[in-house]
Amino acid sequence: MEQYELLIKAVMDGDQEAAIVAKDNLLAAGAKPLVIIERGLVAAMNDVGLLFKEGEIFVPEVIMASNCVLEIIEQLKLLIGGQAISKGTVVIGTVKGDLHDIGKNLVRLLLESNGFRVVDLGADVAPERFIAAAQAESADIVALSALLTTTMLNMRAAIEAFTEAGCRDRLKIIVGGAPVSPEFAAQIGADGYAENAAEAVALCQSLLK
Repeated sequence: MEQYELLIKAVMDGDQEAAIVAKDNLLAAGAKPLVIIERGLVAAMNDVGLLFKEGEIFVPEVIMASNCVLEIIEQLKLLIGGQAISKGTVVIGTVKGDLHDIGKNLVRLLLESNGFRVVDLGADVAPERFIAAAQAESADIVALSALLTTTMLNMRAAIEAFTEAGCRDRLKIIVGGAPVSPEFAAQIGADGYAENAAEAVALCQSLLK
């Protein structure tokens, strides 16, 4: 099995030690860090996302694979002077009044391990904080999460706040969470909806093409 295949397998198995060995072998063979990230790490996480979406693997496996990828990326960044390897910046958070963050955390992990820079604001985030972070971080995308039917209405409030602040057209806003639907996303003026973490990654990738 060639080294990229070994790296992909190690990531999908959550085997950090094997992944580091495969990464080191690729570097020794002359592979560039950014190529290793694209052909090895991103490819592995694409497979992980697909398996997760199809119910073949579950949250623990996704977290192990994501943590493995993030560790390898940190090591590779040292070789390229810490230069940005981000595909874009995403500001993410659970909307005001909602303290649930497990799904949001999984989205963050998958986005990071697919090459996005993610600014996580946590839970119970007011519209003003989303706006301030989006402006300060020059965000490409703002991701709003909600798990309660009562708090999903605050997604509309957040989007309206961006419009009132005059910065709505400068970025994309996506939404997700158990009670949210594509129809609701359209009604409140969101740019997209993702049913799960894997779809959130695919959505962000498509919005930034």
